[in-house]
Amino acid sequence: MPDVLPDDAPWFVKDYYTYYKTERGYHPRSLNSNGGWNQTTALSFMNMPILSYADEIKSAVRVLHGEKAHSRYFGEDAFKKLQGDNKELVIVPGASHIDLYDNKAKIPFDKLAAFFQANLK
Repeated sequence: MPDVLPDDAPWFVKDYYTYYKTERGYHPRSLNSNGGWNQTTALSFMNMPILSYADEIKSAVRVLHGEKAHSRYFGEDAFKKLQGDNKELVIVPGASHIDLYDNKAKIPFDKLAAFFQANLK
C-alpha cells in the first residue's frame, strides 16, 4: 500500500487504503500497512493452486463475500468447486471486501452464528 494514495488509484485500492493506512487497520508490522509487498512476494503462490482440492472438502462451508468486493469472483469460483449440499454462498448486499473486516453494520453476524451453531458440534 503506498504511503500517498494516487488520485487515479482504482476504487478497491482506495478502499484498502482507508483501512490499512489509517488508525482503522494500520499496524507497523503488517505487510499490507507498509511496503512489504513487492514483485516477488507472491511467487510462492504460483506453484500452489489454491482451489485444486476444493472439491474434496466434505465439511460444511459458508463462503461470505461483499457484493462489491473486487475479490468476489474468487469466492464464487471456490464455491462452484465445492461438492455436497452442506455449502452456502452468502453475498452481502452493498458490502466491499474491506467492509467485512470491521463494518459491524454490514457483517451478517446472525448468518455466521447460525452457521457455527449448526455445524460446530
